Amino acid sequence: MKKNNRITPEGTKDYLFEECIVRRRIEKQLSGVFRSHCFHEVVTPGLEFYDVFDPEFSGIPQEIMFKMTDRRGRLMVMRPDNTLPIARLTATRLQNLPKPIRLYYTQPIYRNNPGLAGRSDESVQMGIELLGADGLRSDLETLTIAVEALSQCIPGFRLELGHAGFFRTLAERLPVSDEAREDIRSAIESKNYAALQALLGRLPEGPEVRALRELPRLFGGEEVFEKASPFCTGGLKKTLDYLHGIYRALAEFGMGARMIVDLGLVQRNDYYTGIVFSAYVEECGDAVLLGGRYNHLLEHFGFPMPAVGFGVDVDAVSRALLHRSGSRSEERTDVLVHGEDGYEVKALEYASRLIADGIRCETSVFPTSGEAVAYARASGISRVDLVGETVRTIRTV
Repeated sequence: MKKNNRITPEGTKDYLFEECIVRRRIEKQLSGVFRSHCFHEVVTPGLEFYDVFDPEFSGIPQEIMFKMTDRRGRLMVMRPDNTLPIARLTATRLQNLPKPIRLYYTQPIYRNNPGLAGRSDESVQMGIELLGADGLRSDLETLTIAVEALSQCIPGFRLELGHAGFFRTLAERLPVSDEAREDIRSAIESKNYAALQALLGRLPEGPEVRALRELPRLFGGEEVFEKASPFCTGGLKKTLDYLHGIYRALAEFGMGARMIVDLGLVQRNDYYTGIVFSAYVEECGDAVLLGGRYNHLLEHFGFPMPAVGFGVDVDAVSRALLHRSGSRSEERTDVLVHGEDGYEVKALEYASRLIADGIRCETSVFPTSGEAVAYARASGISRVDLVGETVRTIRTV
């Protein structure tokens, strides 16, 4: 039998040294932002029942979930999404808290991505969920926190802003199956004009078909709202005006030059009902942040409540930062402390004093000072303190 004890499963990896340093720094920065806005941390299980992520309302295809059974034969999955477990948690544990409820999380998700090279099956996300609040103020607060959070971690991102109502309203009027509707959504999301034309060409021409044909082209700056106006009648005009108000508010917040309106932003998750948004950086092809409003999701857990939130892909941000910095470590050892024979405890006490003074200090485990100095040279440690009757310093570079 072939052994797999020296490799990691496809879609996963080991994280080393600088990768861990950068990831922890990002987690600290993001949690600081979230706590400063009075969000409270929660942790949900890595294993959940399949019912929590029922594709009928979650929009998460069952084939991307890692599945197993418990000892009673019940179907379980490794958590493929963070918003749904927090919705479950809120509906079952936090009903009596005053609204809104402000929660944040730091935890991995697991998704099977067959054939998608470069994507991870395991990735750490950090995000917030603002539950029990609806309307402009809560949308703006969530968006500005997203901007602040990314600005702390990785400046130079681009924010894309859309609304789930455009596609949802138009698609619901089409006389097509759910499968065909999903094909149309996918073509719009990927801006595959040829595929979209082929799909819509099978339908009777009408205002909905014309609007959907134009949807992936409606992206850019503020001019998009004028271009979209002829296609937005009735309730869609109200949706367009609301999104325009969000855009103007974010422009006042200083985001005008880094913001793109994309009315073809139709994310796969079916639980989004209002604004949707994503953020990108040059070093990463996929979004490093995804979010939106989901006003009906908690109904599926028996506790109706409007909500809005976003999640940051910590691993993607880490890779982008490492690409920018060239993977240089900023946590070098300042001093190697070696205790001469009989002075081992004194050396440990001496090292503790250096650490208390803010010096990054490593203690030598080598039997001789010569081996300690050789190790320091090989490791790029510029100073070795030899502790005996006195302390003697050797410079290695």
